[in-house]
Amino acid sequence: MRSQTTTSRRGRRVLGVALLGTLAITLAACSAPAPTQPESDAVDLDHIKDATVRILAQGDFVEPGTVDPYEGGWFGSGFIIDPDGLIVTNYHVAGGADSMVVWIGDDNEDGDEIEAELVGYSECLDLALIQLTDGDDYPYMDWHEGDIAEGLDVYSAGFPAGDPNFTLTKGIVSKSDFEREFNWSSLDHVIEHDARIRHGNSGGPLVDEEGRVVGVNYAGDSEDDYNWAIHRDEVLDVLEDLEDGDAVQSLGMSVIGFITEDGSSSGVWVQSVQPDGIGKDTGLVAGDVILTMDGEDLAKQGTLTEYCDIVEDEGSDSEIEVEVYRPSEDAYYTGQFNGDELEFDSYGSGNTTTVEGFTTISDSSNTIEVSVPGTWTDIQGDPFVDDLGRSYTSLVATTDIDQWLGGSWAVPGVTILASDELLGEDINAQLANFLSSIAPQCTLDNEGEWDDGLYVGQYQYFTGCGGTDTDFAGLVAIDNDNTHMIFLAVQMVDETDRTTVLDEILATFIARY
Repeated sequence: MRSQTTTSRRGRRVLGVALLGTLAITLAACSAPAPTQPESDAVDLDHIKDATVRILAQGDFVEPGTVDPYEGGWFGSGFIIDPDGLIVTNYHVAGGADSMVVWIGDDNEDGDEIEAELVGYSECLDLALIQLTDGDDYPYMDWHEGDIAEGLDVYSAGFPAGDPNFTLTKGIVSKSDFEREFNWSSLDHVIEHDARIRHGNSGGPLVDEEGRVVGVNYAGDSEDDYNWAIHRDEVLDVLEDLEDGDAVQSLGMSVIGFITEDGSSSGVWVQSVQPDGIGKDTGLVAGDVILTMDGEDLAKQGTLTEYCDIVEDEGSDSEIEVEVYRPSEDAYYTGQFNGDELEFDSYGSGNTTTVEGFTTISDSSNTIEVSVPGTWTDIQGDPFVDDLGRSYTSLVATTDIDQWLGGSWAVPGVTILASDELLGEDINAQLANFLSSIAPQCTLDNEGEWDDGLYVGQYQYFTGCGGTDTDFAGLVAIDNDNTHMIFLAVQMVDETDRTTVLDEILATFIARY
């Protein structure tokens, strides 16, 4: 889980049942032998902070459902594994970055950052090594020796939400070794634990009571308090290759598996392409969708399982037949990884819908942030006080502010309100009040609980508003740190608004208190 700045890069989120993916979990035994380590000068638990790093990465991505790249920044964590400044982190922290800077421990003032460069990586294992470009004799960590069993005391170290303040949480290992499939990784050896992690902890270490590394934190479920780390043995098995600068179980791309709601279509979305990777040599570009590899459909459950199985079984250097759809051209291409470069095959249905590039906007206090279509140029971001004297930050974006504020159903737009004065209020009552003027004019289509990993609350989705084809979505939620309540309203006048635009707004809205 990495924490976002500039443009939020949470996983894709939708209201109701739209674009739901399925996660598969199976058990596996770890056969790698336990490592043995000589005595070293590695840090102990009391000094673990000195070898834990905060990472700011920046780069260009094309997100699912869009065709135009945008530049964003995001935070993650990592840890130093040798005195020369070699750092382990997640690929979803370092992959696709044009630049990275690192702060070590409490050295988080301006001017303390050190530039870092990508060394080796694996998108399937969600691992990356990066190298500090300046200095030496850094504090570093060693690896846990012996078995990793259920009940082992462990600690998660890192910088959640990109906060410069170091955090350390305690727990135990609840599952010592099993398989875990996500839409951005496919791992045979994962540790489940309850040493709480949050967005921004990605890439940080999970350590034992001596400060030795048990695993690399990479994902979590805030609602049920599940926390997952890449098993030590999974890392050590490929560490030497990564140190040599290799791309392991990788085709050199940042990718996300997806499946449509009705299961009729699935694939692997290419968010970015490494400049020296196999995908680049094959002719793939950011925004492509990989449909099949060696004739097998990909992401059949919305995960990277098939993609990574093929790469692991056949090898990253093998010739692999590939079929690609390029939404920006509504065209299909065929070719081979490590073989024939992509060539045009045919055009699609011609029914694709795209939007002009998204842009990130903020209110006047820079508290609220969201990504909206570049055509929504009428923006208002002034705070206000309601009739009960409660203060709100506010952000409105639309194509015509006068029509929007006048209650017209003819224009698309978004309103986001946030307040730290309503904590403790009933979510359902607040949602009903928020939508009191909307609900009588629309037909309720679906409703339910909301949890995107950052906010928990309730939503309602309406259709046929004001006797038109316009849809309306309303959401009220509280952030996981219980610092504020947020209100979100999105009005959608066409199919692009209901899919691409809604998806982008729901993936990027955030308020910071």
